[in-house]
Amino acid sequence: MPLLVTRPLATPLGLRPRGTLRPLEDILALLTRAGFTGPDALHIYRALFGFLHGHILDELQEHAENPDETHDLLRLALHRLPPTQYPHLRALAPVLAAYDGAAELERGLDLLLTGLTTTLTPPTPGQAA
Repeated sequence: MPLLVTRPLATPLGLRPRGTLRPLEDILALLTRAGFTGPDALHIYRALFGFLHGHILDELQEHAENPDETHDLLRLALHRLPPTQYPHLRALAPVLAAYDGAAELERGLDLLLTGLTTTLTPPTPGQAA
C-alpha cells in the first residue's frame, strides 16, 4: 500500500492500462449524474482520493513509541516536547493515544461529503441529472 500512495503512475492518462481508468470513469459518471459539472466531479474525485491516500499513509505510521506505557504523554513520546511550545499536542495526548482508524476515516468522509453536498447546485427543472 505505501508504494501505491507514494509512487503513483507517471504515465499520461491516455497511455495507462484501461482497467486503471475504469474506476475514475465510473466515479466521474456517478458524480455528473448527481448534478456536478465535469470539472467539479474531477475536483471531488481528487479531493476524495487525496483524503483516502492521506488516511492510508496515516494508518501506516507508527503512533506509539512504547505501546506498553500507560501514560499517554510517555507512550507517544510527547513528554519530550516543551510544554510551552507544544501545549496543544500535549493536551491532546489522550485523543492521539485513542486513535481509531475506522472512526477517523468515517468522520473524515462525513466532513468531506457534507462539504461537497453544500457545493452542489441542484439541477434546474428540465435539466438532465
